[in-house]
Amino acid sequence: MADMEVVDRVKSWLSWSWTWYLWALWLFLVVLLIYLLRTPLRVYENMNIVAMFLNTLTPKFYVALTGTSSLISGLILIFEWWYFRKYGTSFIEQVSLNHLGPWLGGVENNNNGNNNTNNSQNNNQQSVPECKVWRNPLNLLRGAEYNRYTWVTGKEPLTYYDMNLSAQDHQTFFTCDTDHSRPTDELACVPSAVMQRAWRERNPQARIKAAHEALEKDPECATAYILLAEEEATTILETERLFKQALKVGEANYKKSQSTQHLGAHYEAIHRRDTNVCVYVRRRLAMCARKLGRVKEAVKMMRDLMKEFPMMSVLNIHENLIEALLELQAYADVQAVLAKYDDISLPKSATICYTAALLKARAVADKSFPFASCRFSPEIASKRGLSTAEMNAVEAIHRAVEFNPHVPKYLLETKSLILPPEHLLKRGDSEAIAYAFFHLPHWKRVDGALNLLHCTWEGSPYGESAVGDAPCHAFRMIPYPLEKGHLFYPYPSCTESADRELLPAFHEVSVYPKKELPFFILFTAGLCSVTALLALLTHQFPEPMGLVAKTFLNTITSPFNFLVEKLEGVLPSNLWHQLTRL
Repeated sequence: MADMEVVDRVKSWLSWSWTWYLWALWLFLVVLLIYLLRTPLRVYENMNIVAMFLNTLTPKFYVALTGTSSLISGLILIFEWWYFRKYGTSFIEQVSLNHLGPWLGGVENNNNGNNNTNNSQNNNQQSVPECKVWRNPLNLLRGAEYNRYTWVTGKEPLTYYDMNLSAQDHQTFFTCDTDHSRPTDELACVPSAVMQRAWRERNPQARIKAAHEALEKDPECATAYILLAEEEATTILETERLFKQALKVGEANYKKSQSTQHLGAHYEAIHRRDTNVCVYVRRRLAMCARKLGRVKEAVKMMRDLMKEFPMMSVLNIHENLIEALLELQAYADVQAVLAKYDDISLPKSATICYTAALLKARAVADKSFPFASCRFSPEIASKRGLSTAEMNAVEAIHRAVEFNPHVPKYLLETKSLILPPEHLLKRGDSEAIAYAFFHLPHWKRVDGALNLLHCTWEGSPYGESAVGDAPCHAFRMIPYPLEKGHLFYPYPSCTESADRELLPAFHEVSVYPKKELPFFILFTAGLCSVTALLALLTHQFPEPMGLVAKTFLNTITSPFNFLVEKLEGVLPSNLWHQLTRL
């Protein structure tokens, strides 16, 4: 494998060098041809005419020239800055790579190099997964929580994209194929069909109206109670009451369909829908109990739900259980849940990684822990070193930060929190908000945990302080997100665009790594500034600036004139005449 990589590198280097050799040869031939044809092309005469024209120019021309250049470069700078803020890349750079790259042969080489790299990586690990949006297991209630925020602040906490994903989820969970197979005139009278239309409605009032219409047709419509509990109820108590009504109806439908699910695909689809309704309602009731302070009751409901429906682990009910157990400070039970779900074969989340780090930090983050004051010099670290428990806590935080580098800013309260969205992107800013919104009190409850996180965060490449202030080299082990990770896949590059669609416009999306300004933005900014300064100086001091311009042009052309004189001394003056005779 190593020999193949060396051969591939040699081939790519030869291809690159041969490409540039041809370009250099072409340029040399063009210059030689122009020199040989200098007499027929009247090169000297044209250069003298240009020199005479430049000598006759007034300072007003230079003012107009520099002013126009400054204006054009300023417009380019504004466009480049807008394009970079919106798309995260330089327009000029993108056009150059897409259109000029194939001419220069760089794209093909890069593709070959990428193919070789991908082939070598595929032998060791699977391809990097694409950015997938997941439903937030701790999402709030629209009527009792999101709408109350809108009434108080006048801001919409949910984006249309997020609500549209929720509508798709509801149609998937609470409808089945049998709702589509009925005749058109019959659909208007079937409550399930009315609810199917309600889930697709954009207007909240239209959805609520459709739910009431479904209840009028059938008082035993569980999904109608779900919609009213989610969107119409304005308090948690009212929400819980509606969910209990939905559970009563849903369990009856579940038991009825359970006995007929083996009769065919039609009955199996109905049973699958009734199962989703039952699991969703019981989970929501557990969340209501948690919000109302009945945490032990919520924990029991979640445990029973996970035990009765083990195949519904895709809903991540264990994350609700972890948060409730942390509220009870039942850290041993939390560790038991992590031992089951923090497995290499299972997908990770910020809740899993940061809760594991919290438990490791709790073992060492007491008042006697040196990080509690966050005053720990490298000299003390070199003398004392880190104990095994302390090193385990630091490594656990490294693992969590590598998975989602956005979370520490919210836990350390250096960035303001907003209401979490209904969907989140793993390893993105939306997941960090959802985690910190519910778990920040648990970190504050453990003495010294946030201080340990603060010290580790400042010593990492993500922190804003100098790396030299870190206690030891262990704090510099966290890789940058776009580089190859230590424990996870390389940090995906699509998180920013996905988070911007999930999070409201008034929130400033956290981006990692912080993108440096492209070269062309810096270049156009410098060009605009220099040309504007030259225009101002030429306008204020016309004669000295004109003299400076002429001196500058003479300085630039002097090497060319020197080269031409040397060539004339080497080559015969009548070479073109001799070539024409041939």
